[in-house]
Amino acid sequence: MLNRLYDFVFQFKEYIAVAVCAAASILLLALNDNPQISSLRTAAVASVGFLQDLFDVVPNIVNINAENRALRELNVSLADEVNRLREARLENIRLRGMIGLGDRPRPSHFPANVVGKNLQLLRNTITLDVGQQQGVRPNMPVVTGSGLVGKITAASGRYSIAQILLNKDLRVSAKVQRSRVDGIIRWEGGSSLRLTNVAKKLDVLPGDVIVTSDYSSIYPAGVRIGIVTDAHPVEGSLFQYVEVAPDVDFTRLEEVFVMVSTPDSSRIALEGRISE
Repeated sequence: MLNRLYDFVFQFKEYIAVAVCAAASILLLALNDNPQISSLRTAAVASVGFLQDLFDVVPNIVNINAENRALRELNVSLADEVNRLREARLENIRLRGMIGLGDRPRPSHFPANVVGKNLQLLRNTITLDVGQQQGVRPNMPVVTGSGLVGKITAASGRYSIAQILLNKDLRVSAKVQRSRVDGIIRWEGGSSLRLTNVAKKLDVLPGDVIVTSDYSSIYPAGVRIGIVTDAHPVEGSLFQYVEVAPDVDFTRLEEVFVMVSTPDSSRIALEGRISE
């Protein structure tokens, strides 16, 4: 073993000597407090830092190519999905026309800013900077890109008040998007909602998306409300407990959209006569 080490040192003695001298020189430079040496050391450190920053600017070609390839694949996948959704919508319109059902009207939206909040009571509301001058009327739905916020309850010339989902007086006809199970969304305190009137044997699972149903004369069908976080039978009851986490973060709500939807007056009149 010692012979091998001796042969290795003897064979590379010049390189080893240069390395030892270089290490000793660097050590002496680092320990030397001479002003000239300190200036030289500072200049060397600054040069190394500049070169490092310069090379950091140079992009990694391999990583960029891989990222571009992944983005191209994602773009193709999304374009394919958009085309399939467009075809499905056109097919839906054709089929509804064949069986005598017209295409569902799509309500228009106009933006509004939240200029006031009341989130400490059982009847939580928000104040919007749009009113009757902009065409706002009571019972118009209020939404965001995340989902349903609530509905307009009062409007003046330039302002309006909206009940939000976290309001004990608000009820929304809803359904489970996957299984089409119907229920009523209501708030009973806290940060979550309840989907009520759901029988024990009906198919509701955690993770299901809850949307507005077709049975409401106020809210258009298909607007997202939230996601089921808990569903289990209630002992001694015919119904099950279904907890829903709303998609909208009401504590951070700043901008909303008011949906300009006009309820069918003939339907409301007919349902009113029947209820009487």
